[in-house]
Amino acid sequence: MTTYDRALVWFRRDLRSFDHAALHHALASAKQVFCVFIFDKDILDPLLAHGSMDRRVAFIHASLRELDAELQQHGGGLIVQHARAAQAIPALAQTLNVDAVFCNHDYEPYAKQRDQQVADALGKQQRQFFSFKDQVIFEKNEVLSLAGSPFSVFTPYKNAWLKKFQPSPGMLDSSLIPHFEVKPKRGQLALPSPAPGMPSLAEMGFDDIDLAAQHLPTGMQGGQQLIDDFLPRLSRYGEARDFPAVKGPSYLSVHLRFGTVSVRSLARHAMDAIRSGTRADGAAVWLAELVWRDFYFMILHHHPKVAEGAAFKAEYDRIAWEEGPQADELFAAWCEGRTGYPLVDAAMLQLNHSGYMHNRLRMVTACYLIKDLGIDWRRGEAYFARMLNDFDLSANNGGWQWAASSGCDAQPYFRIFNPITQSQKFDTEGKFIKRYLPQLNKLDAKQIHAPWLAPSLALDMAGVSLGKNYPEPVVQHDEARKKTLARYAVVKKS
Repeated sequence: MTTYDRALVWFRRDLRSFDHAALHHALASAKQVFCVFIFDKDILDPLLAHGSMDRRVAFIHASLRELDAELQQHGGGLIVQHARAAQAIPALAQTLNVDAVFCNHDYEPYAKQRDQQVADALGKQQRQFFSFKDQVIFEKNEVLSLAGSPFSVFTPYKNAWLKKFQPSPGMLDSSLIPHFEVKPKRGQLALPSPAPGMPSLAEMGFDDIDLAAQHLPTGMQGGQQLIDDFLPRLSRYGEARDFPAVKGPSYLSVHLRFGTVSVRSLARHAMDAIRSGTRADGAAVWLAELVWRDFYFMILHHHPKVAEGAAFKAEYDRIAWEEGPQADELFAAWCEGRTGYPLVDAAMLQLNHSGYMHNRLRMVTACYLIKDLGIDWRRGEAYFARMLNDFDLSANNGGWQWAASSGCDAQPYFRIFNPITQSQKFDTEGKFIKRYLPQLNKLDAKQIHAPWLAPSLALDMAGVSLGKNYPEPVVQHDEARKKTLARYAVVKKS
């Protein structure tokens, strides 16, 4: 790579100072390196239409303070602006008179369009624009079928993905995953210019949120804290991950979303555990979750129509969804956790309260909205996009299209989750339900999954008054299932 006098590293969803592809390459090729993050108005302004409380913006803000402090330890610092990134980056490059801008790939449609605008503007200034793979292990065309085409089914994709790290059959080699060292020379990281200073959340129109009180650790230290907590639990991940009342997940998804952890480091942890055999079963399941993440990024790259609201399987766009005031009322009941199905309601209350939802419950609530209430999956996708701390367009779309049976490698349309049996299986004692629906605390483990089926005396003794302190079911599952099969008949006939 050409040697440059001055370079600018543009941080986006990679808020860390280690194992960072763009920062590594900038330090390897430039004598002086500036660092910048833009609170992009084109992204933030639409969020403000839903209110000033957004945990994700608060998470980014807190993580940037840590990143800035870390860069200061090496003589530099972080320029932070609240502006339109497509305009701010070329303007800053000109002000600083840098030769090149370095960043890491972002695969979402808006980001790709923005990056092209920035690259074009920099080109007119005779400056270079470099972007690197960083937030995935494999991207775009790096994992293809033997015929050279993109996969649309996960398992063959996963097998091909794993083969890239298997020099011998069944033996994963984590050393094949690159590590991008970040070792600035003395004086190489530049002090922020213009004058340092980070816009406050209030100045950008957002509330300051106590994320620690919501058990959401931020930044690189928060990510490492979660990794240290999770690795001793890795051996039982495969069994524990499906039960929302159990501490089974890694809780790292928001850190992966904003790059306060390195996905390469996580994959190396998983592979080393598999290779050693000490926590192999759980590690293999966890590694598969990381592969799913790559898979959905790959799907978004090859099928950008899914980001525009189109079904991956076009024939599913012929389905007629429930519309009108009654559908709106059902959708509101789902959003607000008052459907009358305790596991669904508890999951939605968890989401609304914390911005987090357990992965098993994402499937349960999505399937309920689509196949019990008959509401267009796009409405649920949009709600999750607004509420989830870890919202990622590709994974969110992939999950919703899986539930709707319209996506790649999706569940068959006739597979319809029963919210009662899901509750009985994955929250058997009702511990998770009771955490978010305390009015049901006195119901026993048999009654709590479907309170309307409990004897009147049992409800009275438990202090549960259906229709008053807990709702009647807004639909009956068996009836809804029949309607769904009829609704999906247009697909069956195609």
